[in-house]
Amino acid sequence: MQASRVSAAPCCNSRGMRTGSWCTSTLVVGLIYLYILAVEEVMGQQADTFGNRPAGFNSPDQFYPGAAQGQGSVFNVPVGDAGASGPAKQFSSSGAAGLPYYGVDFKYHNYNELTDFLRTTSSQFPNLTALYSIGKSVQGRDLWVMVVSASPYEHIIGKPDVKYVANMHGNEAVGREMMLHLIHYLVTSYESDQYIRWLLDNTRIHILPSMNPDGFEVAREGTCDGGQGRYNALGFDLNRNFPDYFKQNVKNAQPETEAVKEWVSKIQFTLSGSLHGGALVASYPFDNTPAASLSNYNSPPSVTPDDDVFKHLALTYSSNHEEMHRGEPCKPGTPSFNQGITNGAAWYPLTGGMQDYNYVWYGCMEVTIEMSCCKYPPKSQLPKFWEQNRLPLVKFLAEAHRGVHGFVQDENGNPIEKASLKVKGREVGFHTTKYGEFWRVLMPGQYSLSVFAEGYFPRDVEFMVVEQHPTLLNVTLRAAKRSDGFYRPPQGPPGPNFYHPQHANFQKQPVDNNAGIFSSISTGFNSLVSNIFG
Repeated sequence: MQASRVSAAPCCNSRGMRTGSWCTSTLVVGLIYLYILAVEEVMGQQADTFGNRPAGFNSPDQFYPGAAQGQGSVFNVPVGDAGASGPAKQFSSSGAAGLPYYGVDFKYHNYNELTDFLRTTSSQFPNLTALYSIGKSVQGRDLWVMVVSASPYEHIIGKPDVKYVANMHGNEAVGREMMLHLIHYLVTSYESDQYIRWLLDNTRIHILPSMNPDGFEVAREGTCDGGQGRYNALGFDLNRNFPDYFKQNVKNAQPETEAVKEWVSKIQFTLSGSLHGGALVASYPFDNTPAASLSNYNSPPSVTPDDDVFKHLALTYSSNHEEMHRGEPCKPGTPSFNQGITNGAAWYPLTGGMQDYNYVWYGCMEVTIEMSCCKYPPKSQLPKFWEQNRLPLVKFLAEAHRGVHGFVQDENGNPIEKASLKVKGREVGFHTTKYGEFWRVLMPGQYSLSVFAEGYFPRDVEFMVVEQHPTLLNVTLRAAKRSDGFYRPPQGPPGPNFYHPQHANFQKQPVDNNAGIFSSISTGFNSLVSNIFG
């Protein structure tokens, strides 16, 4: 280096104007500077504009869905450094230092065993997990949710929340066990697997292993069909218990359903998977249709405005599953599914389903995953199910990073909470969080976003979505006030074209407990189809 040629002589031979202490200090500072340069050169430390990215990767793009070389599009100006992740954390696959080996067996875990596993995970991986309950079942069992993320206890600004809900039907048990294995896989792979590290650094994953713990306790291993354990302790099918866009759902709301409704109202979930059994297919909204009165096969599809996105999400799961993508029937007399996916209503319509509720009420893209032909197969088959579902479970969650995301703010840069957004041509709206954030899964293309907020002028913004990377879109709204300070309402409401439940096109009718023989036949047929096919 040129700096190594500096000599001490000129410093000390300075015509008597410099003291010895000054000369010594200069030499010490110079030597320290040279040492720092040498260390940086040896270690190869350079500024990294992408933060703590994995070594050997030139761009975070290759972690995103459909990643290829090249950067995604950025529209408008990012909001500071919101959402920047902190330093990467290191974890051992055996858990925290000094703690015993951490693992999960291939067996069915009852409620107490499931609770113990979740608590053990939380204690051994406190920097990656958080355990909370969203409520209790009819019989008082906690509806446990485990967050797995590099920021488990607080929302990461600019990073999406996603969820899995399993065991909604208590006798459909495979999904329940897959969630325990997924939790174990995520926390033990964070240190060694760069893709898992990226996913947890950029996503908050909420996992509800059992929405119906009471039903599971009375279900029986080895029972492939039938309804024992399917319903909650009061005999209600939880996947027929949500408000419905197409028809009034007159069934009494159950505590498990109410807990989930409260949960999704508080957290702005971008993407969701509901795990079931009894078939091998990925089913997507709508589950219901205005024309259906009986559950029957070969109904016409009930298509959402986001049909292209839902088909893609369902295909993401099925195409990464070694059997599901074949679409073969589970047994003679049951339907086959092209590429292992189906529109829910085209399979058989149902009223009060959870995936339609998530989508219409909150803009959350939910897909139903039927994981096994047998609802409660022997535990000896669980290793096979984990091998088949490990990759699609992870890949599906990563799809939350496809499409557009950003912030809505006022002219002073303050976030606007509960702003209403709608992608033109896709009449299901969604809202911003208290930080002004929003996310929407979209396929590549050119779009226009309409943004409305109380007290602000509405705005339409054009943007483009590319395959390689999510698009960042920040929108600034102007306050709708006159110069004299009086409020001036914007012209035109955001109303009826938003596909939200308050605009549902049904007439509320009183419950008729004596509806006659046709109602009895319809109810019986619906129950029969549900028990057989999930």
